[in-house]
Amino acid sequence: MTRDNVAEVEPEILRVIEAYRKSGREPLSRLGYFCAPFRPTDGPLRDKVVKVYRAQSDTCVLNRLATAHANYLAVLEAFGLPVPSTELYLLRRRGKTLPVIVQAALPEETLLRPQLIRATPAVAIDLMETAGEMIARFWEQAARYPARIGFHPSIRNLAVRDGEAIFFDSFPPLIGYSRQEVGQLLITFSESRCLRGVGPIMRRRVESIQDEWYAPSGTLLGLVGSACRLRPDQSVAFLEWARDFSGRRMPQHTSEIASVLRAPPQLPRDWMAVRKMMRLEGAPNT
Repeated sequence: MTRDNVAEVEPEILRVIEAYRKSGREPLSRLGYFCAPFRPTDGPLRDKVVKVYRAQSDTCVLNRLATAHANYLAVLEAFGLPVPSTELYLLRRRGKTLPVIVQAALPEETLLRPQLIRATPAVAIDLMETAGEMIARFWEQAARYPARIGFHPSIRNLAVRDGEAIFFDSFPPLIGYSRQEVGQLLITFSESRCLRGVGPIMRRRVESIQDEWYAPSGTLLGLVGSACRLRPDQSVAFLEWARDFSGRRMPQHTSEIASVLRAPPQLPRDWMAVRKMMRLEGAPNT
């Protein structure tokens, strides 16, 4: 199913959304800030993951979002980062427009988080090396990119297959938006009514969520912190790996990274406060 047959695709997307909502099935994840993705059980989309975002009526916001999303995918491809086939659709439903991402599903066994949980200590380090290599590659390319661009390679947003990392989180598209505008996207598209209500009041706290995504050191530290919380018995090994990796592949950021890696990195307090407000589940906080 490709973008070429939009007239056929859009009714099918709406059908599977309605069927999923009536089914009472569990989503693939309940930790999503923006949505709870699901996989259709039948039809031409059964090999896809569907991500439904909050409906909007502002066509300017939506059109800009669609353009940014297409640009972000194009840039990730140009940077040499593997991403599953991904399309964003803007679908009319009940008088509003629903942004929906349809993405090729990855096999469960390739997802990084369950692989890290099951891995031997040596294999866990190999997995971290693979994920770290993607982070280093992104920032090498981003250094030559003429505009603000970010990256959110958390353990939950990565897969590893045949020794190669795959990134599958394209929302919000971290390209073409200022820090303030990304903060507004975090409020506008949040699933939490509470956050949408108080977000404008605590805007600085919400805006700070994104800072890790726009900093080379922040993306690596975020990965390491998640790994340490997931496998606390391997924290020392992960910290040693990160110090070595940053020296080899991200030398211009080594001192900044090393200054934080005296102990396992913790989740930012502002992000923890927002997660608590949204009642996001984590097991553990990764």
